[in-house]
Amino acid sequence: MQLRYGTVVEVADGRVIRLTDRVGHVHAELRWAAGTLDQLIVTGALVRGAVIDHPLLGEAHAIAPVDTAISALDWARPTRIPTIAEPGRLPPGSGGAIMNVLAHLARRSDVGVLRYAGPYPTPALFRSLLRSFHTRATEAEFTADVYGRAMRLTRDEIAIDFVPDPCERVAIPDGWIELRRGLERVVHHGVTYEGDTGVARIVESDLDPPPGERPRAAEIWFGDSRYCRIATFDLDGHVLAGPFPIPTCQSPVLGRAFPDALRDAIADLVAEAVPPPLAADARDLIVARPITWADLGARSARARAGGIELHAALWDRVAPHGLARVALAIAEALAPVVTNAIVGAIAHRSSTSSKFAP
Repeated sequence: MQLRYGTVVEVADGRVIRLTDRVGHVHAELRWAAGTLDQLIVTGALVRGAVIDHPLLGEAHAIAPVDTAISALDWARPTRIPTIAEPGRLPPGSGGAIMNVLAHLARRSDVGVLRYAGPYPTPALFRSLLRSFHTRATEAEFTADVYGRAMRLTRDEIAIDFVPDPCERVAIPDGWIELRRGLERVVHHGVTYEGDTGVARIVESDLDPPPGERPRAAEIWFGDSRYCRIATFDLDGHVLAGPFPIPTCQSPVLGRAFPDALRDAIADLVAEAVPPPLAADARDLIVARPITWADLGARSARARAGGIELHAALWDRVAPHGLARVALAIAEALAPVVTNAIVGAIAHRSSTSSKFAP
């Protein structure tokens, strides 16, 4: 069976066995034994079909070559969205590829709705699921009890419906694109470009055709100005120009640290921007770590063991609009980074403590 943008879905004995894009790149291979999954192979990861006893997830499937696992499910007819124990260990794109295969399998087996049943309903997971499912729920609704569920290691379903809506992945140099109703995402060197807001975005190219018919461009923006263009695509995702490398930042503030007073003010703004249960931890995390300006390529912020870094171009592009705008831009950049750091620490503590529980 061939999909809208050329992806070939190969089926044998009623089971999906391979997803191959229009340029011949295999994005997923599935091997079955007696009607159950033996293994799923996506770029960078292999999910083993055998069920193991995992200290955090209970019944689960091991993921190789990294040391993590995904909660067990019926791959022939998946009805739940599983939890990956430590998704940060997966190579970039592997977790999303697994979820996209899950959406393909659910749609093929006429499963109309799936729900998440795990302890980590994070903003990052919600946004990842939107690449292969659609829902009427908001991010705030999905993440409302993220702290409590993580602390309790809750595995019951969240009453939010996700409808299978898999994308088609097409390989490009050093990445891939994702298409559903046109070009929705570009992933290049691990950076995801999507939407028309944020740092890494997809916009209409400033060429001749009228709006709506213009090619699409993957670009990096800070504030209200474009930092660079990575690539240009037609409406079906064929590459017209690029991909190009991200230029080196030449900002005069590179390497400079934030004064303590400014860091404290930023901490209050970040606490307001994260899910409410994480507010106190978010403020403590910001106050406890030095913040410096750095060249982060396509990222606006990054948390490291020695502190937090912000892209210096953010200062260059936003500072002319006033310090209030700079502070809000910084808080917006830090909120997802801080949320992921806190939830990751909770997951690590939960996993470690469960291994030594009597």
